Amino acid sequence: MTVSKWTEADSIRAKKIWDDYQKNHDLSAQVGQTAGIDPSSGRIWFGDSIQSVVVKRDADGCDAPLLFERVGSATYYRKGGHR
Repeated sequence: MTVSKWTEADSIRAKKIWDDYQKNHDLSAQVGQTAGIDPSSGRIWFGDSIQSVVVKRDADGCDAPLLFERVGSATYYRKGGHR
């Protein structure tokens, strides 16, 4: 198992790739799905969950760490608040 050396620059690069992708593609059919973005190659995988995205990435022979986004949401996951 390799240790990831994910940096803030990786996050910024992945978010830029995601922003550009959203501007140039119609994602209405993927709303609610998970997107996994590789900041090194610029590749994006879609699936129903993080696990399904990782399975697709692995099947492509890639083991790069990914940034995950929920299509159509500002956040991937938000824990419920206390009242």
